[in-house]
Amino acid sequence: MTVWPQAYGRYVKDAVGSTLDEGMRMAASHTAPFWVMAHRQTAARGRRGRPWSMPEGNFAATLMLRPEGAPGHVALRSFVMSLALYQAFIAVTGKPELFALKWPNDVLLNGGKVAGILLESAGRGGQADLLALGVGVNLVSAPGRDEVEEGAVLPVSLAAETGVSIGPEDFLLHLAAAYAVLEEQFTHFGFAPVRIAWLAHAARLGEVITARTGQDERTGTFEDVDGDGNLMLRTATGVTRVAAADVFF
Repeated sequence: MTVWPQAYGRYVKDAVGSTLDEGMRMAASHTAPFWVMAHRQTAARGRRGRPWSMPEGNFAATLMLRPEGAPGHVALRSFVMSLALYQAFIAVTGKPELFALKWPNDVLLNGGKVAGILLESAGRGGQADLLALGVGVNLVSAPGRDEVEEGAVLPVSLAAETGVSIGPEDFLLHLAAAYAVLEEQFTHFGFAPVRIAWLAHAARLGEVITARTGQDERTGTFEDVDGDGNLMLRTATGVTRVAAADVFF
């Protein structure tokens, strides 16, 4: 039986602008980690400020943490959350073969995007002492082709692809339980075991992909993820480390 992790707070809202903003607002009065989930978001957003579609019945939540360490290390928790999502999906479907992890922060179902993660942090003195891990999951419906960037992986929903129906609060229970275990492992053993586990489920590992930033575009073979979470891309000129980009197949 899945139980809520004791060290984590839990708040469920009917409607907020975004769970990321709500979590940041609430963090001022919290020292312990907590989740805030909303049944409706009126101003949801994704990577690079893009709008995020949030029909009711889908999942939107943010985990607020007060981590220790340099921003680069703290941000590796995006991989921790990816693994937690993978485990939550397996728990509710029993079908691990359907899911894959897309660098840097998406989960794929039958090759389509079913979930995404967005990190925001705050701190001082070169340290990130407040981290928000926003998670969006298409539980019941997915945006249409006209709502995503050209060439991007098309969104899919859990219900349409698997026939599994689960409410947001029940999904939160599975996700929070999985994350708590992985966070403890990350805290004690660092990124190495997380990296190995993430790569075991990585989408398009060993295949040709395109990494696109606002400044350039690089196409090559997805060889690895290094110890800092960078994408290792083998191109005609050698292996290139990509710290942040949108990946296209």
